[in-house]
Order: sequence, then structure tokens, then C-alpha cells
Amino acid sequence: MTRRIVRTGVQLGIITFLVLLFIFVLDNRFRVLPNKVHGYLPMHHEGLVLTDIRVTTCSLVSSCSVALDNWHRIEKDLYLDQGWFSHAYVHIQRKREEDLLDTDRVVFDLRIGRLDPTVSEKDQAAERWESRSAGIWLLRSSKRHASDSRKAITAVDVLFGADAVEPRAGWEIKDQALLISASPDTPEPRLSVRHGTPKSLTKPTPRVRKDGKFKILQVSDLHLSTGLGYCRDPVPPSLGGAICDADPRTLDFVGSVLDSERPDMVVLSGDQVNGETAPDAQTAVFKFAELFIIRNIPYAIIFGNHDDEGSLDRAAIMSLTQSLPLSLSEPGPATVDGVGNYVVEVLARGTSSHSALSLYLLDTHGYSPDETHFKGYDWLKKSQLDWLRETAASLRNSAAHKEYAHIHLDMAFIHIPLPEYRNSGNLVPGSGERLEPPTAPGFNSGAKDVFIENNIFAVSCGHDHANDYCTVEPHSEPDNAELSTVGKRLWMCYAGGAGFGGYGGYGGYRRRVRIWDFDMNEAKVETWKRVEGGEDEGRVDVKVVVDGGRVVEG
Repeated sequence: MTRRIVRTGVQLGIITFLVLLFIFVLDNRFRVLPNKVHGYLPMHHEGLVLTDIRVTTCSLVSSCSVALDNWHRIEKDLYLDQGWFSHAYVHIQRKREEDLLDTDRVVFDLRIGRLDPTVSEKDQAAERWESRSAGIWLLRSSKRHASDSRKAITAVDVLFGADAVEPRAGWEIKDQALLISASPDTPEPRLSVRHGTPKSLTKPTPRVRKDGKFKILQVSDLHLSTGLGYCRDPVPPSLGGAICDADPRTLDFVGSVLDSERPDMVVLSGDQVNGETAPDAQTAVFKFAELFIIRNIPYAIIFGNHDDEGSLDRAAIMSLTQSLPLSLSEPGPATVDGVGNYVVEVLARGTSSHSALSLYLLDTHGYSPDETHFKGYDWLKKSQLDWLRETAASLRNSAAHKEYAHIHLDMAFIHIPLPEYRNSGNLVPGSGERLEPPTAPGFNSGAKDVFIENNIFAVSCGHDHANDYCTVEPHSEPDNAELSTVGKRLWMCYAGGAGFGGYGGYGGYRRRVRIWDFDMNEAKVETWKRVEGGEDEGRVDVKVVVDGGRVVEG
């Protein structure tokens, strides 16, 4: 009796499997299931598919909109608003899968060029490509299962410049630029397309390595542009006789340091984007992000005074960066001044949930809100310092911190230096050079003491490109018994400027970056720099900052 029941169950299972497989194959070819059921099938992707793409050019007397249903304009002028009388935009026609008509054709592939791909590419001879303006060729299908294909194009974007890159998972940028009549000085527009469904991202968890160490590369003042950019005060003027294009040379330099130092994390401490030369800030953001994504290195950003002077404001750049793979960046609480006040917790080695290192990233804003009384640049606000105090206290009292078996360390990154960076009497010998006067805020909000009171051993900034020194400052009340043994003084360092799109000069300043090396076994922190070009491309100005959990006097 039992064997008969088992045999019957197996037979029913096989029959059910075969029926479901038959329905799946039938639906894949002829769409026989209702949309609500079809939506749960593994080949289905939610959202929209593209059915057509076109470029529309307009002038002062004509419109750049397409007055038809389901057409949408990508809000980027292909001339980057540099055309005297003309504008041009990419328009896409998109529909939900359930709204597709029998006459609709889903876009599967896209080429840019003057020749029909059936002529220029041997493997495309049997396909039927359709021509559109600006050199666009579309491969479309009206088959019933077309919208479920992973090859179906579901999104289109526009990036600019011969050096444009696409770091987003599932996207690809087209090699050939759109064929439009633009000024030679205008970075060429390129289409980037996504096939299939958006890729889900998992935020990385920074963690101390098995050997107990953790290395951070601090990169400041990249000053990336839309397009190749223009070199300012390059030293040496060229490498290997090549013409100096700012962004490629900047990214080559940073890439070489990434490959030699192999950091566990990168902190970008402001002015990644040179707003004045970035009419499409997205293109500039993608260039620095790709450096880290292709090397599988997590990264975090804060803003400088130039990042939001291009096409995107701080909130938009932060949202864009958050959407990219391996980004640790956060906008921070809306109730706190600025965008990008947050903490990155670096966990202990192995599978531990305990925090070994806390990194505080703070927005130092841009220009002074009160030029009459405090000329120059903005400062850390009360709401930010209150947030830091509350966050640090909460973390110190958490199990993740209390149960850490070694000495926990805390550090901060900002862009605009604190007023105390001006104090020349406490410069650390051999830590770097002070080639230009620090352009710190005129108003002192007391951030230095707040850092010390919350056990932060060092703060590192950018902003003044030709400065790369460190100074050590005591608390304003050095005899205060409530201060911890770790934090009675604060190292304040400059990263130095890395980007050729920003100023140099000052007697031959060479671009550089700063490394922070943590040995959590010994509670020891070292810092050094790497310089672009010349004989000293190795580690320079190596300094011990923390030893045995105690801040070194310098």
C-alpha cells in the first residue's frame, strides 16, 4: 500500500513538472499566461522596455520635444548647452511589458556608425537593422517573448567625452560617439545602454584583513572634467613625451598607486568634480568610480567647494554615487547641515561583528555664508559637531565597540582645513611641505577640540593642493582629566592635490596622494604619500601617528 502511494506521488510530480515546463515554453513563445502570472516567471523583468530611440535637433524657433505617447526625453543637451542656436536630445519610446501591442517592436541591440551593420559586420549579415538619426542603428523584434529576453534594452543614458566610462553593472557604453555636428571643443556624446533588469547591489562591509591590518588611500582634489580636461601646471610637463590631458593622466596616476599599494578602502576627500569644466558631472563621477570598481575596492566620498558647481548639486551627486557598486557613501541625517556626514565602521577580522575602526566623514560645505565678518570658506556647523558627539557616544557604548578585544581607533576626513592648520609652530618635521597659506575658515567653530574629546586621533583634509604636511595640535584644555589617554592631541594632515585639472604651481608642486596604514594588532598607525612622476614615486614622508594606541607627539 505504501509503495503504491509513493509511486503515485512520484508519477504525479513528474506529470506536474512536465505540464509546468510545457506551459513555460509555450508562454515564452506565445504569451498564454495572464500578466499577473507571467510576471513571476524567471525570464520576466519588471519595469519598462524600449521600443524605439531617436535624436531630435531643434533651434530657437523649433521644439526638442516629441509630442507622442510613451516618448521620453533624456534631459541632457547633446551640445552641452554650448551650441549657439541649436540643441539636441535623445528621445526613447518605452512601454511596460503588459502594454505592448502586436505592432510594437522591442529594441535588442544598438550600434552607432555611418554604415549599416549588415555591411560593416560579417556576423550581422542576416539581421535587419533600422536606421535613425545621429548614426543610430537599431535591431528590433516583435516576437511575443522579445520583451522577456535578457538582451532587451531597458534603459539608455548619455555620457560625454572620448574618455567616458560606464561603471554600472549591466550597462555598456558604445565605442562610437553620436554623429552630430558639434564644436570640436564640445565633448562628444556617447550612448550607454542597459540590457535586462537592473542589477541588485550589496553594500560592502569594510573589514580588517586576516593579518590584522587595514589600509586606506586618501585621494583629494581630483578635479575631473567632462571630457579629457586641461592640465594646469603639470610637473613634469609630460610623461614619455605624451600630451598632457588632465583626466587620463590623473586617473593613470591614481590607478598606479592602487595597483602598487593595494588599499582596502579609498576615501575621496572632496573636489572630485571640477564643476567649472564639468557640464555633465555624471561623466566625471563615473570616471573616478570605475577606478575602484574594476579593482573591487570599496570607496567613500565627501564634498569640496567645487563638486556642485557643475550640472549636479551635492544631493544628486551623492545619490548617483550611492547607486554605484562598492560605494560606502551616505548622505547622512537630513537634520544635520550639509550632505555627507556619516560614519564608516571597519569591522574586526574574520566574521566578527565588532568594530575595530570608525571613520567619520564630514561635509565642510563651500564658501563663507558671512563674507562681511568671516571671509573665505565655510566651517563645520554646530549641528554637525553635535551629531558627531552623539554618534561617537552611542558607538562607544555599543556592544560592537565595547566587546572589541583590541584598542579601537577613530579618525576623521574633511575637505576644507580647520583654522588650526594655520599654526606653523606645531608642524611635524619631515611630514611634508607648506607651500601655500592654508585657506581655512575665518570662523572657528571648535571642531578640533570636539575631535579630541571624542578620541579621534587624526583628521585629514584636502583643498590646498600644494600643502601636504601634518601638524599636531593639543586640546585647548590639555590638563582636562576627562580626556582619554588616546586623544589628548590631534594629528591634522593634508592629502595633497592629486588631479591635473586643479591648480599646481608653487615652485614645481607634483601631484600626490596619502596612505593611512593601520596595524590593529599593535594599535599602530602610519602615514605616507605617493608622488606622481620623478625618481621618488615610492613612499615618501613616512610617519608614525599612533603607536600602542597612543597618539605620537610628532
